[in-house]
Amino acid sequence: MTLVSGWGRFPVVDSDVLRPRSFAAVGEAVSAGTVARGNGRAYGDAAIGAARTVAMTGFDRVRWFDPATGRIRLEAGVLLSDLIETFGPRGFLPFVVPGTRFVSIGGAIAADVHGKNHHREGGFGRYVESILLRTGQGEVIEASREQNSDAFFATVGGMGLTGIILEATMRLRPAETGWIRERVISASDLDAAMRALDAGDSATYSVAWIDCVARGKDLGRALIYLGEHAGKDELAAGAAAFPIGKDPGLRVPVDLPSMTLNRISIRAFNELYYRMGARRTGGSQVVSLYPYFFPLDSLKDWNRIYGKRGFLQHQCVIPEQGARAVLGDILERVARRGDASFLAVLKKLGQGDGILSFPLPGYTLALDFPLRGDILNFLDEIDRLVVAAGGRLYLAKDARQSRATFAAGYPALQRFNAIRKSLDPAGTIRSKLSQRLFDEV
Repeated sequence: MTLVSGWGRFPVVDSDVLRPRSFAAVGEAVSAGTVARGNGRAYGDAAIGAARTVAMTGFDRVRWFDPATGRIRLEAGVLLSDLIETFGPRGFLPFVVPGTRFVSIGGAIAADVHGKNHHREGGFGRYVESILLRTGQGEVIEASREQNSDAFFATVGGMGLTGIILEATMRLRPAETGWIRERVISASDLDAAMRALDAGDSATYSVAWIDCVARGKDLGRALIYLGEHAGKDELAAGAAAFPIGKDPGLRVPVDLPSMTLNRISIRAFNELYYRMGARRTGGSQVVSLYPYFFPLDSLKDWNRIYGKRGFLQHQCVIPEQGARAVLGDILERVARRGDASFLAVLKKLGQGDGILSFPLPGYTLALDFPLRGDILNFLDEIDRLVVAAGGRLYLAKDARQSRATFAAGYPALQRFNAIRKSLDPAGTIRSKLSQRLFDEV
């Protein structure tokens, strides 16, 4: 047995981890309580088997690519970073990327990851055409919108619980360069931040960094980043059309003491970050796709900042109607605590595509918290606000929500469970997350 955790490093549990090298060996590895694992970037317990975890990063081959259409067939263990670095110079990029490029294709499908463009272009699953799926009862099926469609829409956003994704066919976006034309807007409070995001609905990419320790008249002050793909004519002289994705130059070598992140240090960092960002307002600049989409990837092992006990990310989505009051309430409670992360993100979302896809039309707020003190009780309080507003939590980031919170947020759960059972009558595919939220006790 091996101790395994997600990116948040909580919970840490024992699991039998297998690393098969062929699809036949994947089938042999599946037994009661198995789930697939990509690159381990789900924050909680989604990619940890109830008894056995099948690591899929060894399946990292591209089967074929059509440069005329941007269609590609690839194995589930291919990382987004490799996809970007290989096909970017050929003029193609993924339509959707999350906040890190170090996620596998299988994981991106299972979580139906979203990016800064969900309000305009939807989630990752929208650009997946078909999936080769190994079900819990041993069948290998091709699932698409036309063929085995129930299995397809349950797998997109289904957190790996419909079976093990082996391969996928998807579409890439034609891209003239790997640069983004970025415009920064400073907002003095939450109302201004939400107005700026609303005004930026026509932008391909939009996201807001929120100062989560600001209070009073500054509550919710933010920097909004709008982005568009830049053309070659916008690049500086001599700049390569596609920048190279360098390995992180800095790393956190040890687990930092829990006292490192405190009210004083976070407030100082946020004040500096806001002032530096505000200086960039009033114009636009062309930046590499790497810092725009993946700012934390420049710091290797950044999860160690939160100390050995790890951290929790709370990411919720609140429907548009009434979102201002709920978000204000959440931010006010967080600011009073003073121990939330220096990284707090607010975005707008559209409708999700999978049966259990997280997005719905509204605003999503993501906050990190060190695992200490009464944080679990505090997050239960925040969950009640989210549920009362008709919102829900993102399963790829979750490590602790209750069954009641989950069921209230996902009204299509019964349909998902029926499809899951039809694919796996014996309940072979199970994760620590499914034990906590889905499975019969």
